Amino acid sequence: MTDYERTTTRETTTDPTVQTTYQEPVVATGPAASVRTTERAYRPAGPGGATTIARLVKFLFGILQAALILRIVLLLLIANQDNDVVSLILGITDPFVEPFRGMFAIDRVTADQGSRFDVAAVVALIGWTLIELLILAGLRIFDRRPAETI
Repeated sequence: MTDYERTTTRETTTDPTVQTTYQEPVVATGPAASVRTTERAYRPAGPGGATTIARLVKFLFGILQAALILRIVLLLLIANQDNDVVSLILGITDPFVEPFRGMFAIDRVTADQGSRFDVAAVVALIGWTLIELLILAGLRIFDRRPAETI
């Protein structure tokens, strides 16, 4: 990506017109007047600071959301918790699910075969997504966008 410069040129031409005063009309004589105005706007390449931070927030929360979804699926499918990958996912997501435990009377729904639906993990997924949206809305306050002229 490269830097770019936007140039806007406006040209205004005024013709001789009839000017009126309170007493008598006066006709302006002479050549038409022409005014040329040039505006230059320089914009550096790449995203601004707020955009970069917003992208980082989206990335980190995306990883968290994917891990929480994996947790929900693994517990539903009765995954072997002695497996290293399963224990890693459950261990990573435990601190993020813990603040949402006890929010409702039911934290888990268990089936006869041992499958568990982790209600707290679903609530955590929704809660962390809302926190992400709140952070992104706060970052948009500091986003600088140039005013477009018509």
